[in-house]
Amino acid sequence: MRIDCKTAYSTGDRVKMKLNKTDELVVSALKNAGKGLTLNELAETTGETSKKVFKSLRKLFENEMIDTQNHQYTLLKP
Repeated sequence: MRIDCKTAYSTGDRVKMKLNKTDELVVSALKNAGKGLTLNELAETTGETSKKVFKSLRKLFENEMIDTQNHQYTLLKP
């Protein structure tokens, strides 16, 4: 995945989307973790509320940038 100037390119159709501050924090936390993280772990790591992190996760999932398994979120490979 390439992140440049707060813009991310999702896999598949290479849809261009803007990342807000919370999105950037979530992507960064998932990159640095090297393993799947739960919603609560992401909220704790980013310092954002669970509600904000959940909205960000939904946006990233809809744009095929993350995957979830057993309530743990991971970045998809580009």
